[in-house]
Amino acid sequence: MRSYASLQLLSVFSLLLFVTCDSFARDEVWALTAFKEAIYEDPHMVLSSWNALDADPCGWSGISCSFAGDHVVKINVTGYSLRGFLAPELGQIKFLQQLILHGNNLIGIIPKELGMLKYLQVLDLGANQLTGPIPPEIANLISVIKINLQSNGLTGSLPPELGNLKSLQELWLDRNRLQGSVPASSSSDFTSSAYGMYASNTNLTGLCQASELKVADFSYNFFTGSIPKCLGYLPSTSFQGNCLQNKDPRQRSSSLCDHAPPVRTPRTTNPKQQHAEDLSNQQRRASKPAWLLALEIVTGTMVGCLFLIAFITALQRCKDKSSLIIPWKKSSSQKDHVTVYIDSEMLKDVVRFSRMELEVACEDFSNIIGSSPDSLVYKGTVKGGPEIAVISLCIKEEHWTGYLELYFQREVADLARLNNENAGKLLGYCSESTPFTRMLVFEYASNGTLYEHLHYGEGCQLSWTRRMKIIIGIARGLKYFHAELDPPFTISELNSSSVYLTEDFSPKLVDFESWKSILARSEKNSGSIGGQGAICVLPNSLEGRHLDVKGNIYAFGVLLLEIISGRPPHCKDKGRLVDWAKEFLELPEAMANVVDPELKHFRFEDLNVICEVVNLCIHPDPAKQPSMQELSTILESRIDTTIPADFKASSLAWAELALSS
Repeated sequence: MRSYASLQLLSVFSLLLFVTCDSFARDEVWALTAFKEAIYEDPHMVLSSWNALDADPCGWSGISCSFAGDHVVKINVTGYSLRGFLAPELGQIKFLQQLILHGNNLIGIIPKELGMLKYLQVLDLGANQLTGPIPPEIANLISVIKINLQSNGLTGSLPPELGNLKSLQELWLDRNRLQGSVPASSSSDFTSSAYGMYASNTNLTGLCQASELKVADFSYNFFTGSIPKCLGYLPSTSFQGNCLQNKDPRQRSSSLCDHAPPVRTPRTTNPKQQHAEDLSNQQRRASKPAWLLALEIVTGTMVGCLFLIAFITALQRCKDKSSLIIPWKKSSSQKDHVTVYIDSEMLKDVVRFSRMELEVACEDFSNIIGSSPDSLVYKGTVKGGPEIAVISLCIKEEHWTGYLELYFQREVADLARLNNENAGKLLGYCSESTPFTRMLVFEYASNGTLYEHLHYGEGCQLSWTRRMKIIIGIARGLKYFHAELDPPFTISELNSSSVYLTEDFSPKLVDFESWKSILARSEKNSGSIGGQGAICVLPNSLEGRHLDVKGNIYAFGVLLLEIISGRPPHCKDKGRLVDWAKEFLELPEAMANVVDPELKHFRFEDLNVICEVVNLCIHPDPAKQPSMQELSTILESRIDTTIPADFKASSLAWAELALSS
């Protein structure tokens, strides 16, 4: 019986151990997923293997685990041009020993939560674009051996608490904008009160206390004062390019040093002097009449209230104003509060419309010209301006997170850089919290989509010559996207619905489908949206935005077939358009079977060129696909968009042309 009870106890203990380990593993996966979500540009797709549904991250790119495979101990994603923010959730990977993110394009601040990593030995965030101060919480990294923060844009003074890192051997801070003196030793009393959690048993802080420090580089900052004697063993190059008080010619010029903003340092006083001042003040207060003391108290209370009201008012006014980096906080049903830093500087050159402006322009949002489960499209006219198409995102505020806001801003900035006659022009955006609104404002194309003309009985308006002009316009637009923009831009789903036609039937490429990627990540990442999960199952198109050039070229070939045949890309009864057309594409005598029966006249020479380009686009080996530059050259040089003489001679054909012009 005793043996049975012992077995039961062992089983319960094992179960508790399993549940605890499983829960901790989920915490690490969650933290890694949060890091991935804060990265909005991954040109080398290095994070593509980071699957939130995978309970074991040990096989993810750049991740190393402990020998037992139960904890993440190393994150090494170096030199992959990642652009985004450092997620504070990284501080939850408690057994992490190395965090190496050197040589990316990370922006924002260094989260103070990294100070929770008690086992961290290497912190390498060098060669990024991080800004803001070095958080004093970094001094809690009691196991750290190497800190590399070089080549960023860090500002503020150097926390003297770094001297408490007894294991620190390497400190790289060169090529930042750090100011103030290099802390040698100082009283830590004020520091402990300022930062709370850093009260130390030692009376001194400063780098002179870092007994193991062997290598340090403070060069090319704005440090002032003198070089601490305890750091005299370092080479002089470790201090060059600063504003230090020595005769080294390699220091910055006085004119450059004068432009460095002043650093505020806490006021320190001698304790005895402070005690004498306090005693004197008490005596002065005691000698005052009671009525004067009461008046001072009442006056002080009123001033305090006025200050509080002014502070709250200023805070309310600042809520709607953009700043370089602002925190976005929203409670999550799965975890604690999540903080994401939004780069609103990204949209500084994009026009921001108010909801009221768009409501007036779109007649109280009654003029709906399109809809889908994801969005509504309104037509409107800006007062004294052009006609507009307004795409309104269909999402509830409780589903919106800081990460989605970040993707929204990135998408607006990406669309705003398009400036070509064959690209839909983004005029601006609308972002408001009451009522919750996220909208894109485009220039209106009055003739609707190419899809409507091809498949809704209006194909008769598209003569052969007009279709050839549309094809060449689309090719020019794609050439601009792929070859003339850096990084390249691709259409998420290139088809006839993404081609809008102006009054004179000029094509405008508009990437409305990418709008879906803002609504939700794919179902595997639905946890980042909120307790309700993803409201749409969508591809993670933003990650591959700049890499899907080959996909656009294949889709262009399918679109050419759709334009000349009048058939949709896929039919339930006839299957895929490409499969149907393949038997005709390479046979000159059969090519005419591909042409839309609505067309009474076409040029066989043009058809031959189109079929040749289609074959190049849909080649099974993407490596053998030509670029859009080459395809555009073929089409522009070999397709004749003028009206042939024999066509003009035909009265029936001329009447057809007159109707379509």
